[in-house]
Amino acid sequence: MEIAAKYAPQQIEQKWYDYWMEHGFFHSVPDAREPYTIVIPPPNVTGVLHMGHMLNETIQDVLVRRARMQGKNACWVPGTDHASIATEAKVVAKLKAEGIDKGSLTREEFLKHAWEWKEKHGGIILSQLRRLGASCDWERTKFTMDPALSRSVIKVFVDLYNKGKIYRGVRMVNWDPAALTALSDEEVIHRESQGKLYYLRYMIEGTADYLVVATTRPETILGDTALCVNPNDPRYRHLPADARVIVPLVNRSVPVIRDEYVDIEFGTGALKVTPAHDVNDYMLGEKYGLETIDIFNDDGTLNAHGAQYAGMDRFDVRRQIEIDLAEAGLLEKVEPYTNQVGYSERTNVPIEPKLSMQWFLKMEELARPALKAVMEDTVRLVPAKFKNTYRYWMENVKDWCISRQLWWGQQIPAYYLPEGGYVVAETPEEALEVAREKTGNPSLSPADLRQDPDVLDTWFSSWLWPISVFDGINNPENDEIKYYYPTNDLVTGPDILFFWVARMIIAGYEYRGEKPFGSVYLTGIVRDKLRRKMSKSLGNSPDPIELIDRYGADGVRVAMLLCSAAGSDLLFDESLCEQGRNFGNKIWNAYRLVQGWQVDERLVQCEGNRLAVEWFDAILDRTLASVEADFAAYRISEALMQLYKLFWDEFSGWYLEMVKPAYQQPIDRATLDATLGFFDKLLRVLHPFMPFLTEELWQNIAPREDGESLMMSRLPEVKCACGEASGSRDAGAEGLLAGAELLKEAVSGVRNIRKEHNLPNKEALELCVIADENYPAAFAPLLEKMANLSAVRTVGEKLPDAAAFVVKTTQYFVPLPGKIDAAEELPKLEAELEYLEGFLASVNKKLSNERFVQSAPEKVVANERAKQADAEAKIAALRERIAALK
Repeated sequence: MEIAAKYAPQQIEQKWYDYWMEHGFFHSVPDAREPYTIVIPPPNVTGVLHMGHMLNETIQDVLVRRARMQGKNACWVPGTDHASIATEAKVVAKLKAEGIDKGSLTREEFLKHAWEWKEKHGGIILSQLRRLGASCDWERTKFTMDPALSRSVIKVFVDLYNKGKIYRGVRMVNWDPAALTALSDEEVIHRESQGKLYYLRYMIEGTADYLVVATTRPETILGDTALCVNPNDPRYRHLPADARVIVPLVNRSVPVIRDEYVDIEFGTGALKVTPAHDVNDYMLGEKYGLETIDIFNDDGTLNAHGAQYAGMDRFDVRRQIEIDLAEAGLLEKVEPYTNQVGYSERTNVPIEPKLSMQWFLKMEELARPALKAVMEDTVRLVPAKFKNTYRYWMENVKDWCISRQLWWGQQIPAYYLPEGGYVVAETPEEALEVAREKTGNPSLSPADLRQDPDVLDTWFSSWLWPISVFDGINNPENDEIKYYYPTNDLVTGPDILFFWVARMIIAGYEYRGEKPFGSVYLTGIVRDKLRRKMSKSLGNSPDPIELIDRYGADGVRVAMLLCSAAGSDLLFDESLCEQGRNFGNKIWNAYRLVQGWQVDERLVQCEGNRLAVEWFDAILDRTLASVEADFAAYRISEALMQLYKLFWDEFSGWYLEMVKPAYQQPIDRATLDATLGFFDKLLRVLHPFMPFLTEELWQNIAPREDGESLMMSRLPEVKCACGEASGSRDAGAEGLLAGAELLKEAVSGVRNIRKEHNLPNKEALELCVIADENYPAAFAPLLEKMANLSAVRTVGEKLPDAAAFVVKTTQYFVPLPGKIDAAEELPKLEAELEYLEGFLASVNKKLSNERFVQSAPEKVVANERAKQADAEAKIAALRERIAALK
């Protein structure tokens, strides 16, 4: 069947995606095959496709499609995360635009709006993934607030509470004044910020003297309850043991305490202590029994403790209090100061340390099996360099603040009793039973109980993802969890290695007694040419859908993969998409070339074609074996590059030229069938990377039944060196490969002579050769064809009046009587000689290094010795040639 003259991705991609969906090729059910399972890192339900998603989902699709073509039962579970903070912020903003204040709504009314928003916007990113070619099992699409997944979260909370691992208490937390919720330490991004260091005067009570204290947050003096100095600091030994100071502007008398916690070298060596607004001050406050004064409202404005500043925003207070302190003569000086400030990952506002009643999960004991799993490579991190980061986090893990002051999410299943205290249960009905039993009051009614208004941290649902998508919490012995769990590979970014990956491993061991996945492939960050992280705010991130529209999904997939080694940042440039599309064009045009050949059934395969077929079969097998090794080591970018070079250089650049029939001449059946067979294999191995183009061409190679698909075919078998009589075949293959490389250099040598002497390609030339062990005599027919030679003649000595070149130790001559100008030729030969002598010197230096020769792999040393021999032979031939011309 004739294909279109031009490769047009837009005309084939939707057609084949619809075909795959129509025949249910993506759907998996447990059967007798080996399972291969990936769960998608669920993107936020608020999200749209960005370049990081493109990289992540492309890698996953390559792995899933490859597993499917290996005969495995591949299952890729898609889904989205409810993203409590981000989604609630979106809904609140939408309501505000409509003139509705969240505070005017009941919880149920607000959640109705939230679900409406989710239904309208929540599927955008998943539909965009289809444009990329993602072969997810869409029938299994999950959402972290689906009823079954929410039940799983609640069940786990109750279980961990009953095990004594969840507790409630007042602790210093990271407070987000914009989202009005607590955050975990991992949700705080520390950035270098330019601020000021304020030197304040604290008058010593009963004297005219004062102590100077340096602070970056002068507004917090309103909550000061002590001043602390180091007992070893000689500057403060004159102070009496019961010394007190007056807090500036506040006029509150507070004690001077002494503790070695204070850094003598920082500022003035005197520290103001505000227990309600600094985690270290809080510990000092507990140690010395200090009063705790919280000066902030939840939204970052000052409360009644802020005196004249009550109701003002914290940063407005900072500006005003600097003026007021100066006017009161209590500001010693102000200096520019650079420090690290914590920002909310979600709302991008500076967080406030704040004492708050929250729910916490004890992590130390839970983390131990998860730490061991990664350190012993039961769960393999790729690249392994991230093991040290993981170990540091897990060995220094803190209790996890799991409550959030929001309405969108799984509401904490704790119920407060009328007389104080609370009970924890999976449902209100169970809570009522427990409450009656706990209080001894059988007349308690549902109205007497009040459920905690907070919801659980979003990560508290996504940490169960590999289990909950198969309902393994609610129904731990169901067929699907037993078949698909543990999953095989997880592909994600290193920025959520602790947020999500570590916690999933913890949950896996706690609730399944085993790892949740075997390997974690950690991608790099997609950056622009200036190495800036791509983001909407910088305006440096292209729209992935527009890229697909312009270059096709296959072109964009190739672009993302060609330069994205695991754990390494991807420097993205749109020209990479063009390169990907051009590769598609190359494949398309190569197929059109072959499709246009006419076969003559009477023709017998010539020796050159037979040799070309044997050679490409050998190089294809060698490359496929190398690609297998790359996949085993998760070198996915390298695997694609090998296939890219195999098709572009070896197949299209050399093989097709070797077997291409002369203009308007037919080809023999054996060679055409072999070529189409190679095309079939190449399309199979390229399919995971370029699914649309390969499906289109594969369907065209041979008649297919409806319901057949390349994605359901098997990958080509890789011949190994362990079968019967394989040794002789391997030796023969190596000889073919080596001979073909010598052939290529000889062809290139003739082509260079044509270029240097302005000899047209259509002019047949004679080639003479002084044959030795490096002359590929068997390839002479191909040498004649590829270099357009009238004959290849063996001679016993160098020829005068001929252009010459050397391949390894073999000398070649193209007789050009009367066309060799010694004056022109000598400078070229001398320049080449100078280059080779320099090259040989560098190789000799390496080989004279005893340490290199003894410690380098044997293959590397042998390669250097081969370079040395080749260079010496070429230098000898060049010197002879130069001497003859002189």
